[in-house]
Amino acid sequence: MLHVSCFMKLVIVESPTKAKTISKFLGKSFIVKSSYGHVRDLPQKEMGIDIKNNFTPEYTVPSKALPRVSELQKLAKKADEVILATDEDREGEAISWHLQEALNLSEKNTQRIVFHEITKTAIEKALENPRSIDLNLVDAQQARRVLDRLVGYELSPFLWKKIRRGLSAGRVQSVALRLIVEREKEIKAFKPEEYWTITAKVKKQRADEASSFEAKLSKENGKAFGKMGIKDKKQAEMLKNFLEKADFEIASVTKKETQKNPLPPYTTSTLQQDANSRLGYSAKQTMAIAQKLYEGINIGSTGSVGLITYMRTDSLNLSMESLIAAQKKIEALFGKKYSLASPRFFKNKSKGAQEAHEAIRPTFPEHDPESIKEYLDSKQYRLYKLIWQRMIASQMSSAVLDNVAVDILASQKNSPDIYTLRANGSTIRFDGYLKIYGDKMPVTENILPELEEKESLDLVEIKPEQKFTAPPARYSEAALIKTMEEFGIGRPSTYAPTISTIIDRKYVEKDENRKLFPLEIGFVVSDLLAEHFSQIVDYKFTAKMEEDLDEIAEGKKEWVPVIKDFYVPFHKNLKEKTKEVTKESFQEKLGTSCPECGGDLIVKFGRFGKFVACSNYPNCKHTEKTEDEKKIEEGIEKENGKEACELCGAPMVIKRGKFGMFLGCSAYPNCKNIKKIENKTGVKCPKCGEGDIIERKSKRGRSFYGCNTYPKCDFAIWNKPNGELCPKCKGLLVFAAKNKIKCSTKECDFEKENPN
Repeated sequence: MLHVSCFMKLVIVESPTKAKTISKFLGKSFIVKSSYGHVRDLPQKEMGIDIKNNFTPEYTVPSKALPRVSELQKLAKKADEVILATDEDREGEAISWHLQEALNLSEKNTQRIVFHEITKTAIEKALENPRSIDLNLVDAQQARRVLDRLVGYELSPFLWKKIRRGLSAGRVQSVALRLIVEREKEIKAFKPEEYWTITAKVKKQRADEASSFEAKLSKENGKAFGKMGIKDKKQAEMLKNFLEKADFEIASVTKKETQKNPLPPYTTSTLQQDANSRLGYSAKQTMAIAQKLYEGINIGSTGSVGLITYMRTDSLNLSMESLIAAQKKIEALFGKKYSLASPRFFKNKSKGAQEAHEAIRPTFPEHDPESIKEYLDSKQYRLYKLIWQRMIASQMSSAVLDNVAVDILASQKNSPDIYTLRANGSTIRFDGYLKIYGDKMPVTENILPELEEKESLDLVEIKPEQKFTAPPARYSEAALIKTMEEFGIGRPSTYAPTISTIIDRKYVEKDENRKLFPLEIGFVVSDLLAEHFSQIVDYKFTAKMEEDLDEIAEGKKEWVPVIKDFYVPFHKNLKEKTKEVTKESFQEKLGTSCPECGGDLIVKFGRFGKFVACSNYPNCKHTEKTEDEKKIEEGIEKENGKEACELCGAPMVIKRGKFGMFLGCSAYPNCKNIKKIENKTGVKCPKCGEGDIIERKSKRGRSFYGCNTYPKCDFAIWNKPNGELCPKCKGLLVFAAKNKIKCSTKECDFEKENPN
């Protein structure tokens, strides 16, 4: 039993980890408890909004939260003062307000504190500057919750009636889905065009071939070719023949000193983008790891301490204390020439940025990643290192580069034609902030020898290369977040859950390169919303709504009129569309009759995709597989052959479940044997020579390609093999990003255009 006679103040936070870290900084007169997140919310099985009464939310305490609320109520009654120390954003403010309401706390004995980092100094400073709950922030969060509930609870049933049960629509998720669907349509409609590039390898006269450098053909008689200037092989061969017989002379050498400045410290979106592109973490995974770093990690004798500042922010500000600490660390590590005389500040270009907050940074810049590596798991270490390097680099000297541009003229004595080739090179004169990145720092790039105007050069080789224009790339999580931020769609707290939702709802999946692509149901839902509820998926409208929520948070607007202005036309349109749009409009008639009752056979959507059914359902329950599914099954059977169940001997048949197709025993339910279907690539394993390379899934659902004799043979690669061997090292060639084919051997740099 807990005795509270010795303490006077109760501090309530959201998570037990945060509570543990904060309690370390406070004296015996404090007790720190966790609410485990929200203690009140809208009901799960009903809308919970009184629309006729100014959209009043009807909050309830979930059954799982009742014991916590009861415990906190008892502690609050015995405490002299209750301090609400939830996160500093709108959701944190709303949690504090819900705690005040659920625990019946009096305003007189309740204080609200906020902090950007969980350190002793920050907590003590927050306790010295308490405030009351900011109801403007609460209203902004409440408006978002009500708005999303109205859309979800009214639009989702519409999708159930018109397409199939289990579908959902959301205000921000539907816009994110539209972005992915529109990009996929662009890719499908894209027609690649052929073009060629010509590179000349040249060297100074009488110089060794090892000192040669490359220059690209750029102009014909002073007119730029442009990207598509060399159209086909015939033109490329003609140019190659000319250049092979040409004389080469330097027309100009331009040298320019440039400064390369560091990027600003991380915001939520830029951290999610970099963690995705550089570490391969999803937005959801990044935020989960960052949450642990923020709430506190035990780092030995120091105990539990928050290692980074609050990770839901769009500010680029850094505290003066952190700037001073960073300068000391930079001078200690690299010397004074790498530090700045005065701090470097950054201006945020993002709409609605919360400039009162701080960027994501290490709470103690003196804790470099290596010094605390032993206390972190591998993922925590890599993310902390990313954050630490970015913040430290932002306060280091600029790098100084020498850039050289050389124009070379190619001509023949008996020809009026003159061609220009351009060679670019750069060297790092002073590495500056690049020093922080160690071995990954680009030391040099295409170093050019000392060259002078009018100097003649010798030709070593002419290399024509066939290329094809590539379609726009599918969105990675990083690219999608960047686009959403550019449009003003969503805010730092919404990016990760938005992407997770559309993946969990099976509207989109990730390909072998971790890029997002829409599934068939994703196309249907997005197209329906775009046609009949254009306002919901309109980029400008969604961004305007975010601006309205920002203005509510700033006290410039009331939340109820904002909701009303949205809901009235939305609800009216929904009623009209419910009558106007029929389920039959999403059901394709096949023009064939049901073999059981003679009714029309139609294509419908089910839980696991499309299927063929009788239009007289429920009177007739006949179903069939679609032609596409039959073709897939034929391909699988051809690839894998007819199999007998190893348990009972009955034939194994192809079935479809929640996770796709699988082999199941035809004697089900008497025999429940099931097997995975191998998605073969047609490529033999290069390691053991016995097995086949098949597509497999990692624990996190990412596709990779490995030997089907595993664990006997552990050969595995991330990219799909194309069946060819590398001409340089005989490793497997694989399909790569940007329409390339490259060698799967890490040490080999062979790469070529994908001709298909």
